[in-house]
Amino acid sequence: MTKFLLKRLCMMVVTILCASFLVFSVCEFTPGSVARKSLGPFATQQQVELLSEKLRANDPLVVRYGRWLGVLVGAIPDPLQDPATGLNFTDPRGAQYIGNFGYSTLHKLPVNDVIWDRLGNTALLAGLAFLLIVPLSIVFGILSGLKEGGVLDRTLSVICITFTSIPEFASGVFLVTLFVILWPILPGTSPLNTESGWPIASQLILPVAVLVIYDFGYVARMIRVSMIGVMERPYIRTAVLKGMNTRRVILGHALRNAMIAPFTVLLLQINFLISGVVVTELVFAYPGFGRLLLEASMFGDIATLEAATLITVAIAVTTQLLGDIGYMLLDPRIRLR
Repeated sequence: MTKFLLKRLCMMVVTILCASFLVFSVCEFTPGSVARKSLGPFATQQQVELLSEKLRANDPLVVRYGRWLGVLVGAIPDPLQDPATGLNFTDPRGAQYIGNFGYSTLHKLPVNDVIWDRLGNTALLAGLAFLLIVPLSIVFGILSGLKEGGVLDRTLSVICITFTSIPEFASGVFLVTLFVILWPILPGTSPLNTESGWPIASQLILPVAVLVIYDFGYVARMIRVSMIGVMERPYIRTAVLKGMNTRRVILGHALRNAMIAPFTVLLLQINFLISGVVVTELVFAYPGFGRLLLEASMFGDIATLEAATLITVAIAVTTQLLGDIGYMLLDPRIRLR
């Protein structure tokens, strides 16, 4: 087990390094220089050239990536905070510390002062949605899988397919029309403050509902397929023929084996709920991670883009590691090499 974890951790580090280099390379070749984006559109060309020289922006790509990585791990100080540049960029943590993602040109703040608050907001939204998606998916999937082709199976399948087919913005507009305009019992936006007179809990209801409606049907369909396959296994039929209680057959034998395949699908929803909820956050003006990523890409905030991508990749490889460990717990026959 220890050998497997060490191997997987090494692979995670390599994956993150490769992804960070690709993102850094793409961002470096976007229109406009770091000096121009740092100084703003009204800076003179002479000022831009002077700052580019101080930042050594003409060095080879690998050298610039190594410098960026050195700032990230705290090996070297952030050159943007050098008083000689004249940018007046300051970070309360100092110019040299582990996890220094640089300075956000959009928010005029260190990236760490912006990104973690937004990530926490999205984590709250994703956690609430995930807590509803998992039990709903399991219940719908099991009920459909037990009665394949029956009325209940067809009804639940139609519900799941219909909900999954509705885009997030469409279900968001529909819910706003229903519960904000026709029956004004919920707020139409979710800024996560009480200045509008609505409590935070009320502001979370509609965004969470949109994510649950869009996502749980897909997961339920995966569990349904897996449940059908397990219920046709010889050991399940033997248990039923011996007169074993149906509840015990499902919970004690079928469910655990049926969850092996959908386990990956459930973990993939974490990636979606963290970095793929841009539409939902835009519809409800939710100050989350996905909205931050969109704003940074539209503005050209390179430091924020690089930090957000690195965090997203780290979440993805972590869920993969959890998936491998989950396989082992669900099915001890799976060997980890």
